[in-house]
Amino acid sequence: MKTLNAIFDAWLDELKMIVKDEGVMLFFLFLPIGYPLIYSWIYNNEVAREVPVVLIDNSHSAKSREFAQKYDASPDVCIAYRCGNMTEAKSLIGRGKAYGIIYIPHDFDKNLGRHTQAHISVYCDMSYMLAYKAIFQTATAVSSAMGSSGASPLLFEEVPIFNVTGGYGNFIIPGVVILIIQQALLLGVGMIAGTRREKLHYGRALLRDQEWKITGMLGHSLAYLMLFSVMLAWITLIVPRIFGFVSLVHGPTLFHFFVPYLLACVFFAITVSSFVRYRESVMLIVVFTSLPMLFLCGLSWPLSNIPSFLQGVSYVFPSTFGVRGFIRMSSMGAEFADVQREYLGLWIQTVIYFLISCTIYQLRGRFLYKNQDSTTK
Repeated sequence: MKTLNAIFDAWLDELKMIVKDEGVMLFFLFLPIGYPLIYSWIYNNEVAREVPVVLIDNSHSAKSREFAQKYDASPDVCIAYRCGNMTEAKSLIGRGKAYGIIYIPHDFDKNLGRHTQAHISVYCDMSYMLAYKAIFQTATAVSSAMGSSGASPLLFEEVPIFNVTGGYGNFIIPGVVILIIQQALLLGVGMIAGTRREKLHYGRALLRDQEWKITGMLGHSLAYLMLFSVMLAWITLIVPRIFGFVSLVHGPTLFHFFVPYLLACVFFAITVSSFVRYRESVMLIVVFTSLPMLFLCGLSWPLSNIPSFLQGVSYVFPSTFGVRGFIRMSSMGAEFADVQREYLGLWIQTVIYFLISCTIYQLRGRFLYKNQDSTTK
């Protein structure tokens, strides 16, 4: 009973500390609530439409006009300008009036008539990825359609799987929001730990009885779990339905999978917070690690192209298993049995980081209580 009371006191003290700290409230509430809404709203259109393009037609033939007509008929792009040379076209790109150039050479129709390969050059503004995708893929599709007008030895139909809309929102948002949970915990817990150490170091607070004991760690963890259980439900169940993103997983399955994910994130944040001396230091850690974590989880870069060493490094972070498992269940319709590897990995991380957190609290508690006793004497 004494242990439960100590855990409850630590839980209550941690909640009070969270509510009183505006910086922690920003990371614990605004970050997981606001960021998914902002990201989802930005990418809610999924694909770019009517991207302005410059056409340079040096062929002036029936075939080049056919290509231009079919290209302009696509919903993704529109031929907004026609120029006679590259200098004029580059000027329009530089002024931001167009995002790409379609260049049809003078021998385009002649090569088609000779049944030799004809070339069309596509120049894209790479600073806007969605525009680049629309311009390049439309040119490829029109070229393929015109090239297959003759005899075709093999007929095929392209059917996208999983991301059926071909949109960027359904592709990137599910993984990013899961990473946000981990990063928000790192920021908030690290800031709390830094604040606590600053107060003890400068003598602005006394060491409380249960603050740096294992019961204190358990109470703090329960406070984080309580808050982020709500945040995780908001991110995975409500936000996708608000913006119409693909979600093929149900609440009970998500709960089963995210129990170890939240536990692993909490104890991982506590472990990392042991290296935070000042509350501002955690910002540097999170800013430095966010982008690498996104790549290492296999969302923005294929796993097959990630070196084995870096794949091993990725297993340190709960987001690696959390993002992969959630993407497979939510976007690909995988059953819970299909993500057992990720599920087991999260439980292993939970146990390891829990033991590390207990050790950190116990060692630091002994050190602080010893110093306090010596100071008192």
